[in-house]
Order: sequence, then C-alpha cells, then structure tokens
Amino acid sequence: MSDFFSGAALTNLTEHLLPGLWPFLLALLASIIAVPGAIYLSRRYGVVAQPGGRHAHAQPTPLLGGLAMWAGFGVATLAFLPHDQTTLGVLLVSGLAMVLLIIDDRRGMRPLVKLAIQVGLALVAVVAFGNQIKFFSLPGDHIVYLGLLVIPVSVFWLVGMQNTVNFLDGADGLAAGVVAIVALILMLAAGQLKLLEEVQLGGALAGCCAGFLLFNFPPARIFMGDSGAHFLGIALGMISILGVAKVAVAFALAAPVLTLALPIIDTGWAILRRQRVGRSVAAPDRLHLHHRLQSFGLDARQTCFVFYAASALLGGLGLTLFGHGRILAVVLVAAAVLTSTVAADILQQGGWRVPAPWLRRLLGEPGSG
Repeated sequence: MSDFFSGAALTNLTEHLLPGLWPFLLALLASIIAVPGAIYLSRRYGVVAQPGGRHAHAQPTPLLGGLAMWAGFGVATLAFLPHDQTTLGVLLVSGLAMVLLIIDDRRGMRPLVKLAIQVGLALVAVVAFGNQIKFFSLPGDHIVYLGLLVIPVSVFWLVGMQNTVNFLDGADGLAAGVVAIVALILMLAAGQLKLLEEVQLGGALAGCCAGFLLFNFPPARIFMGDSGAHFLGIALGMISILGVAKVAVAFALAAPVLTLALPIIDTGWAILRRQRVGRSVAAPDRLHLHHRLQSFGLDARQTCFVFYAASALLGGLGLTLFGHGRILAVVLVAAAVLTSTVAADILQQGGWRVPAPWLRRLLGEPGSG
C-alpha cells in the first residue's frame, strides 16, 4: 500500500493525469448546464421517444442528450486543447455525427442510409483529418505497416465504434457510464505514454458523459438518442486512434478493446443473429445482453452496475500493458463493490432470508426504507 502512494507514483499521477482533470470538470459542468436546454429543445421540436415498441420507458422522454454532451465536450476541448487539426477534427466530426443523427431521432432513417452516414463520417475523419491507423506493433518491437489497408482498417474501426455504442444504448445510464469508463481508461493509458492531448480529450469525453449521466441514470429524464450514441462512438474511436498514431506500443488498442469487450461481443453476436434469421442487421430487438440481464430479473440500475464492473475490470487488465499494474487492484475493489451492490439488491427484492441475523441487518429487510 505504501508503494501505491509512494512519492514517485504520486508525482507520475500528477504530471501525466492532472491535465485531464480540468477538462473533465469543465465538461461535466457544461453538460449539466446544457441538459435542461436540450430537454426544452427536444420537447419544442418533437425529438422525443414515445413509449411502446422496443422502448421500456412509461412516458415520452427527450432525445437530445447528445447535443448536451457534445456541448460539454466542445467547451472543454476548446478551452484546454490547442486549436490544431487533431483537436478540431475530433470536435467537428463528432459534432457532425451528432447533428446528422438528430434526423434519425426525429424522423427515423433507413438502415442503409444510416450506414452510409457512418461510413461517410469515418471517411471524413480518416481522409480529411488524417485520423488513421497506419501500423500496429507486436511484442519484440515488431511493427507491421498496413500500407493500402490503412483507410479500410481505420474506417472499419470508426464504423464499428459507432455501432458498438449505438447498440449499447439500450438501458438508462448504460452507454454513458460505460463510455465514461472507457474514456478514463484511455486517459490513463495516454498519461503513461505522456500524450498530453489524448489525456485532455479523454478527460473531456469522460466529463461530458458523467454530467449527462446525472440526468440519464435510471430512471432517465433524457436519452442520448442515436445522435448521442454516434457522437460518443466516433469521438471514442478517433481519440483511441490518436494514441496509436503517435507511439508504436504493442497492443496499443488493447485497453479500449478490452474495456468494450462485452459491448463488442454483443454487437457482433447481434449482427450474426439477425443475419441468420434474415433480418436487417440494423433492425432493433430486445435480445441484447443488457435486455437478457433484465429478463433474468435485474433492473436497469443493476444492469448498469454489472456492465460498469465488467468494463472497469477488463479495462484495468488492459492498462497493465501500459505499466498501470496498481490500477488493477483499485479496479478489483470497485468491481467487487458494484457486484456486491447488485447481489444485495437482488437479495432484498427477492425477499430471500439469510440464515445469519447479522447479514440480514446489513442487507436490510425486504421492503424496508
């Protein structure tokens, strides 16, 4: 424990991660301020999710949460980062994603049209702003250059991130919380590699998610909509590519991929499942992992905790590749706390009787305040 809080460890934390704290706080505050305006605009222009169908909520809910998150992200980005091609590229492409997908939230889009927009956004990021995966590295200082595959691989990554976050956005608080965890993992990885801009971008993205989550955690007062999911997806994809482009580190994408392992697997399985029955891969259903957890008896809050714990644990494993071994211990404790919270909730709601009286006192009696 003394090693964890040693002077060298604290100095490293301060020098490499503190620059991300200020964008985080500003993005959080700006998002909190922007959400009431987004709620008003949603109702004013009819960008509202109606109950029924695949939606589980009981009353009309505003859908312009993505606008509030992007506003918070933009304010923090412009305030703390240099206004260069890299920063403006992330801000403009993610903003364009948010604006275009508001059309889908308002009127709906055909799947091929949405896919074309996703590919178009990725091409703008890759071609116009140079957000490219040009190589990947392997242990032993072996670097593999992609050559002609640079654009296809980069576009595939960015389109995949958009769809992963979009498919994840199926329960109150789920996507915003998981993306906040992934952004923090990216910030920690970038801090170890001394990538100041990536630390600040990760902090800003985590902050705007955290501010929005105050209004989106179950029961949600506002949804992020497809506009918010695509903003988060492409911003996350672009920020992760920036770290790969600047340093030749083995498994440089391992941290975000491991953190998003559950949503990525769920997305891949959803595509295979729908193709197998002859449905469009973009056709919505209630067979995603978070839906199945709820069908097992977990409520929306418990489902979020399960995903948060899994994402943090897998992200902590990914960070060990960047020398953050101590972080894994902290993540294990946090994951244990979240898991025990879910278990306690299930015990209470199920009315289970625990043989030990002292445990019953800790859990509380079912139905008690």
